[in-house]
Amino acid sequence: MFRKPSFGLAEVSWRWGFGGAASALLAVSFLEYLNTLPVTAGDLFLLRSRQPALISQAIAHILRGSAPRLVHVVILLAVFLAAGWMVLATLGRAVTAKTLLRNLYDGEFLTATFSLRSLAGLNFLRAGAALAALVGLLGATVLGGMASSDTDPSPGVAFVIFLAVLAMVGLAWVCVNWFLSLASLLVVTDGRDAFGAMANAVGLCRERFWPVLAASSWFGLAHGVAYFVFTSIIAVPLMFAAVLPVRLVIAGVLMVSLVYFLVVDFLYVGRMAAYLHIINRRGDEKDQAVSAAPIQGPLPSQLPPSEGVDQAELILSDVPETPDASC
Repeated sequence: MFRKPSFGLAEVSWRWGFGGAASALLAVSFLEYLNTLPVTAGDLFLLRSRQPALISQAIAHILRGSAPRLVHVVILLAVFLAAGWMVLATLGRAVTAKTLLRNLYDGEFLTATFSLRSLAGLNFLRAGAALAALVGLLGATVLGGMASSDTDPSPGVAFVIFLAVLAMVGLAWVCVNWFLSLASLLVVTDGRDAFGAMANAVGLCRERFWPVLAASSWFGLAHGVAYFVFTSIIAVPLMFAAVLPVRLVIAGVLMVSLVYFLVVDFLYVGRMAAYLHIINRRGDEKDQAVSAAPIQGPLPSQLPPSEGVDQAELILSDVPETPDASC
């Protein structure tokens, strides 16, 4: 993170490049969607009334019948953004992990030949896990709504159920995403396919449990501290929202958010380097265990005399040749 900041900048470049492109595409799509909504003179009159009830009626009238169009847009954006992310994540992880290994160990840790298809498969699984998490979020909303009805409203119970399901879905997604990201490093180091890398990731967690837990815990703690610090800093421009221009407040919030994302990306590179070092130490420990393994069976000097060779016994070369009787 500190000796080689170029790796952090490389991680920032491909992540922010995709994030900027995705944000621009979402903004343009949202504006184009708004341009397709019909707004009548009556709707404009209700929107300018500054009455919440009238404004909600105007918005409901404007959005009436536009749900299928919005669903189509969301599906298209999700498909193309997921495909673009899988391509960039595959190429970015292949380049950063391989270059990081060569620079950390000066070429001593030689990576095996790996397939980009395996990395793409793992990133496809990560995209599928994110989609499953979104479905789980919708499921949490539905379950929370089922706990409260019009005849017997229970908003507190519905909110608690929503938070409980959301916490379980979020925890499951974080675990699966972490496991697949670790497997992507093993694709580069071991040259295995997607499922073989997942099996190696399970083996690494079993063999090197405490080092992996320590690296994850320390970098997770650093991430939590960064989140706490920057959420406290971002409250400063929000406090002056009443006296400062809105654009200046938005620019301040955006600047603090970008610095936070920069710190998080550098922490991710540091954690990736820690995992690669743990993988390298795993190979060294296996070699040391093989070299230190005791030789099975007795040594030649420890053989009993009955199993040795009698020095007085004649061997075939010492037996004198006898002439052939026929000659």
